Amino acid sequence: MTDPSATTSERRPGGRSARIRAQVLEAVRAELTESGHEGLTMEGVAARAGVHRTTVYRRWRDVGGLLVDVVDAAGEIDWQPPDTGTLRGDLTALNQQIQDSLVVRPSFAVALMAASFHSAQAAQAQKRLWADQYAQCEVLVDRAVERGELPSRHTDARSLLIAATSPLYHQLVLLRDDPDPQLPERAAATTVLAAAAGAFSVRRDEKT
Repeated sequence: MTDPSATTSERRPGGRSARIRAQVLEAVRAELTESGHEGLTMEGVAARAGVHRTTVYRRWRDVGGLLVDVVDAAGEIDWQPPDTGTLRGDLTALNQQIQDSLVVRPSFAVALMAASFHSAQAAQAQKRLWADQYAQCEVLVDRAVERGELPSRHTDARSLLIAATSPLYHQLVLLRDDPDPQLPERAAATTVLAAAAGAFSVRRDEKT
């Protein structure tokens, strides 16, 4: 899934306003990664970005506004779900991307998750981003159905995707264990077996 720490070079170009936004959001990522939510301040972001603090206050108002825009910017990245030719391969590649974003030190993805527990605005923005990304990844399930890897066209794609990706977050964020290089593929393989057995199948009337 998209990495909220992606640089501005991966985003759409724009004029002066877009450049200021890019500078400020890069500063937010750096400040949040280095100091956490407790150390994130409007003044610190303005200083790091080289932008007058009145500009930051006028456009973003407060730290919550900065966090929301960082999350929203993650949704603007031109990212496409993996397409390896098999559901197992797609889920493995997706899990590898997730693991890479969580194990890098310091991890902005983890810092942003932590910040969402302190900011209702950030929490809502992250909820929207997660929903959008899971919806975007549903194409993995659609392709698997077309290839005959799944038993029916009534597979609950979101439940399947959550089952495939959850082990990464459980191990690396909740348990804070060392990364397991085999986990992305193992979680994918387990999910594919469950899906092929109908674990995520729903009746048509349950989808309405």
